[in-house]
Amino acid sequence: ESSSLMDHHHKYLSFPLLLPYTHIPLTPTSISLSYLYLLYIYIYTHTRTQKANSHETPHSESIFQPKNLMYKEMGRHDTYQKLIFFCLSILLLHNVFKDVEGLACNWGTMASHPLPPNIVVKLLRDNGFNKVKLFEADSGALRALGKSGIQVMVGIPNDLLATMASTVTAAELWVQQNVSQYISKYGTDIRYVAVGNEPFLKTYKDRFVHLTFPALQNVQAALVKAGLGRQVKVTVPLNADVYDSGDGLPSSGDFRSDIKTLMISIVRFLAESVSPITFNIYPFLSLNADPNFPREYAFFPGSGGAGAKPVVDGSISYTNVFDANFDTLVSALEKNGFDPNKVEIIVGEVGWPTDGDPNANPAMAQRFNQGLLNRILQGQGTPRRKTAPEVYIFSLVDEDIKSIDPGKFERHWGIFSYDGAVKYPLSLGNGRQLVPAKGVRYQAREWCVLSPQAAGNGATWASSADYACQFADCTSLGAGSSCAALDSVANASYAFNMYFQRMDHRSGSCNFNNLGTTTKIDPSRGSCRFPIQIDTSRHETLRPRGNSGATGVKWRTVAAVAIVVGCAVFN
Repeated sequence: ESSSLMDHHHKYLSFPLLLPYTHIPLTPTSISLSYLYLLYIYIYTHTRTQKANSHETPHSESIFQPKNLMYKEMGRHDTYQKLIFFCLSILLLHNVFKDVEGLACNWGTMASHPLPPNIVVKLLRDNGFNKVKLFEADSGALRALGKSGIQVMVGIPNDLLATMASTVTAAELWVQQNVSQYISKYGTDIRYVAVGNEPFLKTYKDRFVHLTFPALQNVQAALVKAGLGRQVKVTVPLNADVYDSGDGLPSSGDFRSDIKTLMISIVRFLAESVSPITFNIYPFLSLNADPNFPREYAFFPGSGGAGAKPVVDGSISYTNVFDANFDTLVSALEKNGFDPNKVEIIVGEVGWPTDGDPNANPAMAQRFNQGLLNRILQGQGTPRRKTAPEVYIFSLVDEDIKSIDPGKFERHWGIFSYDGAVKYPLSLGNGRQLVPAKGVRYQAREWCVLSPQAAGNGATWASSADYACQFADCTSLGAGSSCAALDSVANASYAFNMYFQRMDHRSGSCNFNNLGTTTKIDPSRGSCRFPIQIDTSRHETLRPRGNSGATGVKWRTVAAVAIVVGCAVFN
């Protein structure tokens, strides 16, 4: 009899165990569904076991029911229970795959002719990005992201830190206008508020050091008051220079001495709020800042090239600077009493530019970003922290009005050009490749160049070219850049055209004291592209329709698992 009972338990517990093991994100929805799911399994198996036991005794047959009718009713009830179980399984699976699949990137809007937000949202979805980071609460972007299935980190610029730090009321107003409104009115899935952006950079000379933590506390209090404390978390994107190592080895990592106490307070506050810490890591800058930096060490192993000589740190050998940099942070956390495996860590920015510097070109960017994507898709951690961090690629598209104080490469970080064109191929997993933006409309197919008659008067047109570059982006003309090989005449033509495009082909914008002329023949040469700008006045409002990208992959995965669960349940 005991053997029979164990057989029944095994039979009715078998199909839940067929579900695949998955790391379920601890969101309120997933927690609720998980509890409901487990509760139903208990009720179902307990009921079935009782029925099985009662059915085995002579008294199990009711004196008021014929035996076949009793079995019919039991069978019908069993089918209903299986159907409920099946539906709960699909709900839980949908929530799991909704939260864990897809890629993340930064969407910057510092462009003279930005792509329309709806086109960008479709570009994100078509390429499997389901998480995006904004540097400010851009209204057009936040509206377009509504009901898109894309999770959002919205930023508070450094210039607003003083306001946010002043009073909780100021933070409450910002949250109401830039978070609550978009969640309730547009269905925008805002998950994080980034308070400031790299506020402790040494170049800021302590300008934001005493503002960041109070601002962080006030924004958190405002989110709680708005009823969003569980749904929306705060964080502070920090540059990797907030930690360092005395001997250059990751195991010696610690927070920067001048802000160590502050960093400990911020990390503790975020950990207690169940919020992530965010750090930006740039192997490109490591290579670019030091002429003696080993080039191969900037790239991931297996991404091409000869590979770097390992940096040995005790029992660990580091083959790339990303791992070493991240593990320096891990050591800093450990040294100050934090368990890095219990603190959520986000890499807020990491990428490689394609122009504006000898180390910035499409080939190097493709090599680095493909290696990065491979790690993300494989869920790969680092030697000191096996759990993979959430990683936001920097960045989605080029931005032609960004400050170039750090370098001319600053305007060329995008994996897509200013117009959403693919710069270089990237494999996104599951046989997917990058696809360009759709529905982009351009200005007339016309360029501005130096007229043949003016080509002999070099002194005159050189000053005109300098004038053009004061108002347009000429960073591609620098040494080692994509247009560095142009002769002086073509150099002036490039400058003229960039100004002409920036001014939307306005009358007189190709005059330059009668030195310029328009042409319908593309003057691009080799790697140097003479662009035609986006016509921002001619775009339709394009709402993303249907499911694509990560959303489509998610549903295909859920459907496949649903078939397996269905076969097990209704077998």
